[in-house]
Amino acid sequence: MSKMSTDPVRHVLSGATMGTRWSAQFFAPHEVDAQVVERALQAAVAQVDAQMSTWNTGSDLMRLNAAPIGLWCPVPERLFAVLELGLAIGAASGGAFDIGMGDAVTAWGFGAEAASAAAIGVAMAGRGRAAGALELDAGRVRKSAAVTLDLNGIAKGYGTDRLAEVLMDFGVRDALVGIDGEMRALGAKPDGTAWSVAVEAPEIARRAAHSVLVLQDAAVATSGDYRHWVEVAGQRLSHTMDPVRGAPLQRPPASVSVIARSCAEADAWASALMVLGPHAGAKVVRRHGLSALFLLREASPEATGGVSALGIGALFEAQVPADETI
Repeated sequence: MSKMSTDPVRHVLSGATMGTRWSAQFFAPHEVDAQVVERALQAAVAQVDAQMSTWNTGSDLMRLNAAPIGLWCPVPERLFAVLELGLAIGAASGGAFDIGMGDAVTAWGFGAEAASAAAIGVAMAGRGRAAGALELDAGRVRKSAAVTLDLNGIAKGYGTDRLAEVLMDFGVRDALVGIDGEMRALGAKPDGTAWSVAVEAPEIARRAAHSVLVLQDAAVATSGDYRHWVEVAGQRLSHTMDPVRGAPLQRPPASVSVIARSCAEADAWASALMVLGPHAGAKVVRRHGLSALFLLREASPEATGGVSALGIGALFEAQVPADETI
């Protein structure tokens, strides 16, 4: 048998999910059928979307949101796991990550409806907050107070983890998978080098790389102020909510990229560190063994450049030059 016939085959697959695209680049033995793998990957992310979407009124999450206070609701295993993880990271971050921001997200125009002054008033009055409002027990959930759940800060990361799990089920050990920039690396390339993942420059008008991370058996997720935003009363507001105010963050970092074991954890922590900022966030990053890259604006929020970089954690130096590989 020739050497070529035993070399792993490179596959590049992608598909639609959660209003964006998933991708998978991996190396597999010749006997692995890429079409079968592709169908399994698509089914996995479709399941996450069906359970956790806030845009699909028939999703399991929206069914839970519509349930009366005090009623125990059975939920699928994967949704239960994400709710559990969301509450855990909420507690670990001191409430900076909150899956109960659904009313605020909708009120400020980040859902299917336009911003509403009346709804904003309700959101800023403090209705919501998942901590203390949810009880989880053996696959069922009960709301003890009025809360509207939103998993947009963790679901794409979890979906990325599901892509990785599907590939591992097929015996794939070397892969790079992602959904809308939330990425997870398995193993390495055949030549032994790690996977390269670009950190996007926080620019509204164009897509460009700010720096490059090198990952092996790790995940990275980025939250920023430049890609998802609405304009209210002539002011551009980013989608990340301040749980204390029930409103978009004021003067947030341009972006935060977090490296963690799973992409769901990285996704949620990126949102939490946007809320905490680099100073309060530094202690949290070190306490939980994370690595985080903060991009901070040196000019106005409308600027297309002028950012400084601050890396915190074992994988970063104190400062990261704009065009270097980390």
